[in-house]
Amino acid sequence: MCGIVGYISKGNDERSVNIGIEALKRLEYRGYDSAGLAFWDRSGGIICQKAVGRISNLENKIGQNGFSPADPVILHTRWATHGNVCEANAHPHSDCTRDIFVAHNGIIENYPALKEQLIGEGHVFSSGTDTEVIAHLIEKCFEGNLEEAVRKSLGCLVGTYGLAVISGRDPNKIVAARLSSPLLVGLAEDYFLLASDPSAVIAHTRKVVYLDDGEIAVIGRSNFTIIREKKAEEIEWADGQHEKEGFPHYMLKEVMEQPESIEQTLKGRLIPEAGNAKLGGLDSVEQRLRQIDKVYIVGCGTARHAGLLGEYMFEEYAGISTRTDAASEFRYRKTLLDKNTALLAISQSGETADTLAAIRDARSRGALTMGITNVVGSTQARETDAGVYTRCGPEIGVASTKAFTSQVAALALFTLFLGRQRQMPLETGRRIVRELLRMPEMVEQTLQCDRQIKELAEKYRGFENFFYLGRKYNYPIAREGALKIKEIAYVHSEGSWGGELKHGELALISEDFPSICIVPKDSVYEKMVSNIEEIKARGGPVIAVTSEGNQEIESLADDVVYIPDTIEFLTPILSVIPLQLFAYHFAVLCGCDIDKPRNLAKSVTVE
Repeated sequence: MCGIVGYISKGNDERSVNIGIEALKRLEYRGYDSAGLAFWDRSGGIICQKAVGRISNLENKIGQNGFSPADPVILHTRWATHGNVCEANAHPHSDCTRDIFVAHNGIIENYPALKEQLIGEGHVFSSGTDTEVIAHLIEKCFEGNLEEAVRKSLGCLVGTYGLAVISGRDPNKIVAARLSSPLLVGLAEDYFLLASDPSAVIAHTRKVVYLDDGEIAVIGRSNFTIIREKKAEEIEWADGQHEKEGFPHYMLKEVMEQPESIEQTLKGRLIPEAGNAKLGGLDSVEQRLRQIDKVYIVGCGTARHAGLLGEYMFEEYAGISTRTDAASEFRYRKTLLDKNTALLAISQSGETADTLAAIRDARSRGALTMGITNVVGSTQARETDAGVYTRCGPEIGVASTKAFTSQVAALALFTLFLGRQRQMPLETGRRIVRELLRMPEMVEQTLQCDRQIKELAEKYRGFENFFYLGRKYNYPIAREGALKIKEIAYVHSEGSWGGELKHGELALISEDFPSICIVPKDSVYEKMVSNIEEIKARGGPVIAVTSEGNQEIESLADDVVYIPDTIEFLTPILSVIPLQLFAYHFAVLCGCDIDKPRNLAKSVTVE
């Protein structure tokens, strides 16, 4: 973990380090604690430099040493998994001779045994990481050809990896390898860029080749080879989507982009007269879906909260028994799967290790596998039987916002498709389509509460605990709201069912423990009003998020935020927006690093 970049040109390019660092900075959003690079110095030999903290620290270190850089160069941002945060544990790692350098994403599970064996053979280790064993294994296998040494070494490894390797004894190439950790090669006019994420290469080229599991790429100065030839694909991102465009933080930009991102998710997929959805990604499994009688939805973090919404949607509108599970737990349960079971995996990046493991487990047991993801060409997109892209553009902020609402919109499309296959009446389908077509406009209207939310954040800034409460479709939103403020403001918060208060949580309610209650005018409105009354009877402050025009709630709540009125199962797309904004403004007031919260990574590619 967490970001890899490699650069090699047709000739020794003095811009190599600068271009590499610029590309690496585009991966900062993924979260990291240290950075490093290894490059050719024109005076001879490979130079490796590392720094704890931000990439800017690494830049300063390089500038102070007066190097004459050339290429190839490999760079890495690390998110600690093995060994503490220090320069010695930052990547790239080298062999005993400091001739072979390796940048690695993933986890090597059998590294303790390998390390013990290599030490017994005389190898000297200088870090506490699992990655360093790879460099020493390549050293051990090296007989003049770097890719052959890498290939032999991979046979000894148990775990996951995305690798970039260079060597002074076999110069003018980068060797890359992948197993359950993403890598792609960007094809620019005069150079190649290796990266673990499309964000790193988009400023240079849109033509990329994604490596598949088990593949090794040898990237030379004029060409590259892979075990089997692969067709280049286009990255489908609009110009400027990976920039802040005047916003102080990516997170705020992405919150404000939600009218457009939801519109892109829905575009061309709604059939008003038929009250249905056209999802080309499901064409190949349409008949098999008619036989499905049980669905498991899996995801991690925010994606799991979207899955909880899907559970309510599928059961109410499509009549399919549905259960949502944390992807990290799914394959450790005695889940009953068969040919009439479908697994729906949700992941923004399509590279979440736990989610991919759940997909592979379900496929091995005969279940239909489907996915919702944002990244074309991702591992999830390639390994599922069918699926839907959210098409919401790159999301840079670690705390997911627009990806979440686009996932919910995609689940609504799934619900429409499955429901019309089964029990959903035509008029119900038409009404859902009408409301979905209005959704970008309603999201735009909801975003007008930004100034009010900023004032609420200032009012509640001194509080250190929050409850987020909802029922039915807005219970997952309560969980998501609590997660957001945890992620970026480091504040204790809990998301719960409103009805569960009286069964334990009510003991925590006091004037120092505010509750944010999601209470639209829906089928459980009266129940949520009763829950608010329980809180107020015990002196707890209440912020209510409710439907526009519902002024009666003002006599109960301390503060009220209004959202447009829509059909019940679509209210979560609107009700989550004030919670995203509240977390954002609260964190800004606390002086937190909004886009790169501590200890977190955007795409978790290790289990």
